Amino acid sequence: MGVAALAAEQVGGAARCLESAVQYAKQRHQFGRPIGSFQAIKHKLADVLLQVESARSAAYQACAAPAGELAVYAAIAGSYCTEAYLSAAGESIQIHGGIGVTWEHDAHRYFKRATSDAQLFGPPQAHRARLARSIL
Repeated sequence: MGVAALAAEQVGGAARCLESAVQYAKQRHQFGRPIGSFQAIKHKLADVLLQVESARSAAYQACAAPAGELAVYAAIAGSYCTEAYLSAAGESIQIHGGIGVTWEHDAHRYFKRATSDAQLFGPPQAHRARLARSIL
């Protein structure tokens, strides 16, 4: 199913956003120390890591689901992976600061891709509605 494949692509994009943000937080210094040492940045990155790894599990399960259960697992992955990618891309831009929205950096491209992916097979709310109908 296309939703499961898109979920896997979204996990890859979210992971790349996280990787880029962590790398930048290690090298960007403010007040004489890396911004990654500040608690607010640590918490943002930890939250994104949790979302990315949870999305990865949902995407793996959707791709490995038997045919009879594919619709349910695809709906779960479609909902969660879309939100994780949007969140990771948004937080990446926040951590990068002003450079994240310039043409010189790729962060804005990931955000645009996450936004367009969110509409490709329907927004997360549509996946959750489909999941609710299949359970009831």
